[in-house]
Amino acid sequence: MNLNAWITWTIRDGYGLLNRAGAWLAPLGLRLVLAYEFFEAGLEKWRGENWFHDIQDQFPFPFNVVPPETSWQLATWTELIAPVALVLGLGTRFASAALFVLTIVAWASVHAGQGYNVCDNGFKLPLIYLVMFVPLLLSGPGKLSLDDWIRRRLG
Repeated sequence: MNLNAWITWTIRDGYGLLNRAGAWLAPLGLRLVLAYEFFEAGLEKWRGENWFHDIQDQFPFPFNVVPPETSWQLATWTELIAPVALVLGLGTRFASAALFVLTIVAWASVHAGQGYNVCDNGFKLPLIYLVMFVPLLLSGPGKLSLDDWIRRRLG
């Protein structure tokens, strides 16, 4: 084998290895980071007082017509259950969609509306989360997930 053929083969094999590892690890990294962030927010709500009464009028429709106590419970339990689903890779697209919607509502009503900024502007961090959800929504949880295991078992 000449040097050029060996280099081409090595590069192609290296890219193949990265692609195979990426199918397992890249979505897992997204799932774990998002799960950590949202689970922490859920714990804060679970341990805290309902402050949704103060901002209900800033929620986008149809969330502004839902009673604040119901909104609080929905947000709290979504932020506690969906991250567990993300870690397990179980119902990943559904959990991602639920947290995607929750992020949009939180951005519109809290981060942009109330000026509660976790960064220099009210949209940067929520936007990062939304972009992180896109691969999970479009491509799924990756190979290191219960969703993939179930898919392989059911054929």
